Amino acid sequence: MQTPGSPVSSRPPSRPATPSGQSQSQILHLSPHSLLRPTNSSASLRSRSAAQVHTLASRSTTPALPSNLHASLPVATSSASATSSPSSSDIRGIVTQNDEESPGEGDQDIAEGTVSVDDSLDDVTRKQQLRDHLRQTLAQKGPSGAKAASSAEDAGMADELHRALRGIYPVYVPRQYFVLTDAGKPVFVSRSDKSENDASSDDMTSGIGVMQALISVFADNGDKLRSIISGTTRMTFVLRSPLYYVYSASSLEPECVARSHLEYLHLQILSIVTAAQIKKIFQRRSNFDLSRLMSGSTSMLTGMVTRLQDDLGTFFSSLSALRMDSSLRTKAAESIVPPTKMSDMLYTILLVKNQVVSLVRPRKHSIHPADLHILLNTLAVPSLSSSVATASWIPICLPKYNPQAFLHAYISYLNPEIELTLISICGGREMEAVREWSDQAVQRLKDEGTLLSLEHAARRCEYGVGELSIPGLRHFVYKSRQHIQITSPVFESPYDEMNGRQRLIRSYQILFDSIHAKSGQSSTLKLQSIQTEHENLLAWITQPFELYVALSPNMSKSAMVGAANAVARWVRKEEVKLFLRDAPVF
Repeated sequence: MQTPGSPVSSRPPSRPATPSGQSQSQILHLSPHSLLRPTNSSASLRSRSAAQVHTLASRSTTPALPSNLHASLPVATSSASATSSPSSSDIRGIVTQNDEESPGEGDQDIAEGTVSVDDSLDDVTRKQQLRDHLRQTLAQKGPSGAKAASSAEDAGMADELHRALRGIYPVYVPRQYFVLTDAGKPVFVSRSDKSENDASSDDMTSGIGVMQALISVFADNGDKLRSIISGTTRMTFVLRSPLYYVYSASSLEPECVARSHLEYLHLQILSIVTAAQIKKIFQRRSNFDLSRLMSGSTSMLTGMVTRLQDDLGTFFSSLSALRMDSSLRTKAAESIVPPTKMSDMLYTILLVKNQVVSLVRPRKHSIHPADLHILLNTLAVPSLSSSVATASWIPICLPKYNPQAFLHAYISYLNPEIELTLISICGGREMEAVREWSDQAVQRLKDEGTLLSLEHAARRCEYGVGELSIPGLRHFVYKSRQHIQITSPVFESPYDEMNGRQRLIRSYQILFDSIHAKSGQSSTLKLQSIQTEHENLLAWITQPFELYVALSPNMSKSAMVGAANAVARWVRKEEVKLFLRDAPVF
């Protein structure tokens, strides 16, 4: 039975109302260096002789951050009612003038004092000394947040952190990931470089120990450490006790990117060790070494880190459907609908690489995009992707569905060359019945000729911007907010090279952060543009869709708007091929 609606469950984000009289569009003129500013030496981390700790409270907007150290506590922002997006697809005339955002108020110094951390002391003593000084500083904070000590005390905190990190990474490399327990034991450490100068285990443990000390000091005072900014580097913290997640990257990156990445790492860990198991383990032994338990699953975390660098679906929290004829999609879906008597079945998913052909679900339940990305990343690990078996079972926890328990996925490899796969996910009570039904579904796809048609469709599913015939168009990402799905062309010159592709994705992330007001901006925007010497970029949000467009540099604003309208019209025309709609349920 066909029913309308999206097979995924995330809802489009609510959008705060725009203050009266404020323009909802914005043009940013940025130099390319403001988008990607490489740092080739750890000297930049050591260039500050003093640091300040600020509390960010009751702020209506986020000011430009100073270059010295920030320990950012939770930001209290006023909520606003949602505003409706324009229903018209024409955006001509929306671009007006630049919006001037006044700096946020309420930043107050809470720590300025003198402290020296003796290098001759052992790590435990130095970390305890650091904790004592931090506690003393935070305890002196008055109700008004007045100054309590001198900035040299926080310089000691910054120097201690930098000293430990220099032992791990002599050369600063953006996007480094750390997972540790609340006892300070490392669980996972990722490096984005491939240098041969690997840090010793002692140096790594020392650096992670300092991170744990910083987190615990704020926790002891009833606060959560959110981020530390020093120079051009931001360290972002996500606390999911008993696990802590830390992300180190350029301070120019939107903070929402860091938090999204760390959340995905957390979900990937839960897919391997459920929340119930983690709770039970650490209740028994608070200093348990989780890395030993997960030693055989490190490739999943490494794979997730790799995926997060340039996978648009994960960042936009959406799935990507295979572009194909709608009648073929419907025919394939009808072949994988399980009988209603199979109450243990949860999802059946037909995939080509990372794109969905069809997704069949229970009538009253949809899959969360994050769970689908966790599943895709799990399937990509070498032990599964290179398997010679035609089918296999794997246990997996889908955290957005239920973080407390495992499900079981039966994977049928239909064509390894194009990564055509059928996945049947069940609770585990009727595994043999699920296996038999899945094998029968595969045979139906073969007997009816559907499998052969899918193989042909998979080889011609990609499209380039040339197919749209829009002057100046280089790339775009279109997100259907109704279906929670995205579509985008292949990366072509100048984005077929890593540097160009990373620059483009970074620009998309900046635009996303701006129009959704993810970094504390006073309001959301309907339209925003970034103009650089490399390309012009435009983001446009309406009720039914979000559109991010990369265009040739030096295009006029009217030409940019016209190109965005042309992309939106083309996607509407191709919508039945580009998106998974009206998927069957059981």
